[in-house]
Amino acid sequence: MPELPKFDEPLHVGRPNIGDSGELRKHIDAALDRRWLTDGPLVREFEERIAELAGTAHCVATCNATVGIQLAARACGIEPGDEVIVPAFTWVATAHALSWIGAVPVFCDVDEETANLFSGAVEKVLSPATRGILGVHVFGRPCPIDPLTELAGRHGVPLLFDAAHGLGSTYQGRPVGGFGEAEVFSFHATKFVNSFEGGAVVTDNAELAARVRAMRNFGIGADGTVESPGTNAKMNEAAAAMGLTSLGVMDELIEANRFNHERYAEGLAGIRGVRVRTQEPGERANHQYLIVEIDAAAAGVHRDHVHQVLMRQNVLSRRYFYPGCHQLEPYRARPERHAPQSLANSEALAERVLALPTGTAVGAAEIAGVCEIIRLTVEAASAGSDRLRGG
Repeated sequence: MPELPKFDEPLHVGRPNIGDSGELRKHIDAALDRRWLTDGPLVREFEERIAELAGTAHCVATCNATVGIQLAARACGIEPGDEVIVPAFTWVATAHALSWIGAVPVFCDVDEETANLFSGAVEKVLSPATRGILGVHVFGRPCPIDPLTELAGRHGVPLLFDAAHGLGSTYQGRPVGGFGEAEVFSFHATKFVNSFEGGAVVTDNAELAARVRAMRNFGIGADGTVESPGTNAKMNEAAAAMGLTSLGVMDELIEANRFNHERYAEGLAGIRGVRVRTQEPGERANHQYLIVEIDAAAAGVHRDHVHQVLMRQNVLSRRYFYPGCHQLEPYRARPERHAPQSLANSEALAERVLALPTGTAVGAAEIAGVCEIIRLTVEAASAGSDRLRGG
């Protein structure tokens, strides 16, 4: 490999898409002219647009998705000490959101092919203390929703979805957002549609939506009186302005991500032990994450070595999600409480997956360069192995 990095400027995973900055300034100027800076007309418009995209009757925008999960869980009656089943293979915020409100995350294994929680694994960790199931649409690929819905209904527990990765994707032709009791979107700066920072709870349940709306505003109900415990989780007008700006170019962003996915698939084709993870066939996908798997046995090199080489070349790849949530504090200190069953699939995935730069900040030339680095790294490992074997 060359001594100088291949790329002068770092290539980031999750570098923000900006959209039309002029449109953003118009929205913000309008908010300034109104002197209404939080939870105002722009937030209402943003909520309407997200509900339309999700195919749901209700959307409640929040300051971020982590607190959105907390509000949705509390609105479903989940209390301190209640157990909630979550996948071990997810960003730790999923578990932390529950833990922070006193609920107990119980980790479940995932399917290696989809990286998602599935009903067979969930059933193994169900207990009399289970009060909820929180699925995650990992990398935007929806969970097997129908079997999970049947299982949750049979056991009488609410089913929620962390849909932080899922905006714009579909399950059996229906938009992600309208499943379970509620789903929670993220509009963090790293998401392909962003609001600087933000989230939203979407649902078809009017009563649940009303509870979430009150809880995010100190428990104040529609009549202006405090009706429940609450917090301050409102979205501000500047965040909504950025969210509306992002939504204005959402289709173009998805197309750019799809184009990048195809370029990576072509560039990495034929490299032994390396594959680009795909989305569900026949469904719409936002492709906001470009995930490759490095099979160390087949490639002759571990994912971590490829990651280190990429980093030296100014490609800031990310090991999503390493290690598994159950191997992080405070959960690893109490495996009997948080990880009662084997999580072998989650641990195997955490050793193989690597996120690569995508979005509007990279194009065909950058992708070709990243693929070349990976190809040369695997070829070098192969040549070394052949020499050791006397080849």
